[in-house]
Amino acid sequence: MSKAKSQGFSTERLARIDRFIQERYIGSGRMPCAQVLIARNGEAIHESVLGLRDVERGMNLTDDTVFRIYSMTKPVTSVALMTLVEEGLIALDDPVAKYIPAWKDLSVFAAGVEPMFLTTPPKRPMQVVDLLRHTSGLTYGFQNRTNIDAAYRKLKVEEMHGDHDLDAFIGMLAKLPLDFSPGEAWNYSVATDVVGYLVQKVAGKPLSQVLHERIFGPLGMDDTGFFVREDQRARFAACYNATAQGGLKLQDDPTNSPYLKPPALESGGGGLVSTAADYMRFATMLVNGGVLGEVRILSPMTVRLMASNHLPGGQDLTEMSRSLFSESTNAGVGFGLGFAVVFDPPKTLVPCSRGEFYWGGAASTAFWVDPVEDVTVVFMTQLLPSSSYPIRRELRTLVYSALMESQA
Repeated sequence: MSKAKSQGFSTERLARIDRFIQERYIGSGRMPCAQVLIARNGEAIHESVLGLRDVERGMNLTDDTVFRIYSMTKPVTSVALMTLVEEGLIALDDPVAKYIPAWKDLSVFAAGVEPMFLTTPPKRPMQVVDLLRHTSGLTYGFQNRTNIDAAYRKLKVEEMHGDHDLDAFIGMLAKLPLDFSPGEAWNYSVATDVVGYLVQKVAGKPLSQVLHERIFGPLGMDDTGFFVREDQRARFAACYNATAQGGLKLQDDPTNSPYLKPPALESGGGGLVSTAADYMRFATMLVNGGVLGEVRILSPMTVRLMASNHLPGGQDLTEMSRSLFSESTNAGVGFGLGFAVVFDPPKTLVPCSRGEFYWGGAASTAFWVDPVEDVTVVFMTQLLPSSSYPIRRELRTLVYSALMESQA
């Protein structure tokens, strides 16, 4: 199914998106489903709804399907924190230990394995901005890169559907060294889960309540939350692992998924479920400079601050990253306050605008916001890992090859 209008796009070229995804990914059995939403100047100009949301039961994808968005949760949590920054309740240069006293003596890994680590003092304290831009020294266990990653796995620090809550999560991290001194490198990590903890602590309410009051409710994101409600279950998609043979293996059955009940740990880094329409409302708010209709979430200056490169020395991810896990090149791309930011488009080797910002989730979902062309794109599917296929880069090329009237 496809809908298309113009807004400077060729409808004929937009139709190529559907054909490409259907032929290369859906029809070949590489991907269960795909939903693409494209908007320009606040107007929806293309929608693709392809494949099956539940392959085993033969259920077609629908435009209101509920997806696990994993790390597309991070920009949402980051926006929530910035609403508190705007109110003067927390500052980007505040030391994190101001809000987490148990972290005032965090050390940096030098050698050893858990629990026998040798450590050194950090060169400077961790700041709130380090959490937002992933220069905190924290990590993810799934990266399988260091002894600190191994300690995260052993202690199940980032287990979203385990028994521990955000307070226990923070307590676990207090007992582990940092992977490096804050500001020294970029490393994808649980940092945004810590941001979620700060949001919860500063606001004095559960993270889910803060997100609903400050973002979901005002923006009309009625299908977004930390679990699948009873009334959403019939629309919840199955999630799959890509196989070495190019097929699919069921990873999470929607009929008995852990997402069907509220989690103990409300993960601000990866715990949300949502729909393409809901996330497009969030993305449209960002491209509009913090406003959607009559509802203002952030000021234009705050959105501009978030969408600027905050990596020390103006470096890009290829220069600072210790975890280049994505299938996408990161040359010419820095990191802002919650998402990647393009600052040197030619180096990316894909069509994009200076100042464009984006991120994706583990199940291959993605979004981007292009303030120059006033274009927003949301892509949903349910395929782990996100590095299985270069669909995000391919989609970017397909979308911009259909743009006939540039606003640059």
